[in-house]
Amino acid sequence: MSVKIKICGLKRSEEIRAAADAGAQYVGLVFFPKSPRNITVEQAKALATTAPVGLAKVGLFVDTPDDFLDRVLTSVPLDILQLHGHETPDQVAHIRQRYGLPVMKAIGIADEADLPQINDYAAVADQILVDAKPPKTADLPGGNGLSFDWRLIAGRRWPVPWMLAGGLTPLNVAEAVRLTGASQVDVSSGVESAPGVKDIDLITDFISAAQKV
Repeated sequence: MSVKIKICGLKRSEEIRAAADAGAQYVGLVFFPKSPRNITVEQAKALATTAPVGLAKVGLFVDTPDDFLDRVLTSVPLDILQLHGHETPDQVAHIRQRYGLPVMKAIGIADEADLPQINDYAAVADQILVDAKPPKTADLPGGNGLSFDWRLIAGRRWPVPWMLAGGLTPLNVAEAVRLTGASQVDVSSGVESAPGVKDIDLITDFISAAQKV
């Protein structure tokens, strides 16, 4: 199986290069002030210009107003918009139409009752990110290092491409792919030495482990 890989929450140009050199297809830039991975528009612009051709630059936004999206997209050459908040299907459709970019909608999963909404968003988004639902007390909608019961989505397919996230690490990504059948995976905290601090060796190890499935 050829697994596509997204390394999210990058803040340094050397992390971009390491992800690209190791074989990642996507890198994620976080625009969410509460996150330890948050970067400014100016930082994002500088990072995006270091990304090699063919590496998809994904901007992560959480319930972001249009005026801030306007500001980001005027300066930063993003390829995909990842919506990781409480955006409704109508809002997803609006953002996709307004900016003319592919949209990936993140959906938190805790139990089987959370699964039907995936089809609702698959009707308006270009991709779905299936993530672990954060605790009600969490400040972050993702990047919490939590996983969910992968058996809930084993063998399931949706009308658009989907990506598995939530608690993935170099040690468990292969098992997660085998169990769920995911053809794409996303990692953030699982390749960090501290919150918001990426470890180059862990990035390389994660990509290597995912590619061996």
